[in-house]
Amino acid sequence: MSSYPVRPAVERDADQVASVHANSSHAAYEGVAPDAPQSLPMAKRLAFWKDAIEYGEPLVQVVVDEGRVVGFVGYDRSRDPKSKPTTGEIWALYVEPSHWGRGAGLALWDAAREGLMEEGCIEVTVWIPLCNDRALRFFELAGFKRELNTAKTVTISGVKLEEIRLRRPLN
Repeated sequence: MSSYPVRPAVERDADQVASVHANSSHAAYEGVAPDAPQSLPMAKRLAFWKDAIEYGEPLVQVVVDEGRVVGFVGYDRSRDPKSKPTTGEIWALYVEPSHWGRGAGLALWDAAREGLMEEGCIEVTVWIPLCNDRALRFFELAGFKRELNTAKTVTISGVKLEEIRLRRPLN
């Protein structure tokens, strides 16, 4: 159980969400794709999260510490073409590196899980690059299992990375 408060994101959170996204991406991929934060200019990152918050695609919740957004989760129905309508997807879950390992990610996962269940989902997926050991460990500790036949190559900052889908039931 986490002591971090989580709430739906509001428009004024977009700047902080974009900043968390950039900072966490940089820390997670600096040894593999050091230019990851620059691969998506801040203006585009900010525009994406403003639209997501305004239109609810994906649904965005934030975790707050001392009045500041220190993490966020974006979730909705799965974007995978052959998925069932009862399958949700964690589109993004990022926490400021200074808050890693302190329960903020768990609070966000709990909020996304509840939100997806309210939407009628019975299972959830997430795509994680295989080089992101921290994210893989987090989701596996949360009960996700790797789907080995789903590996695909994605490009981040000109670096090709293998990505895999993980899945778990929501109940």
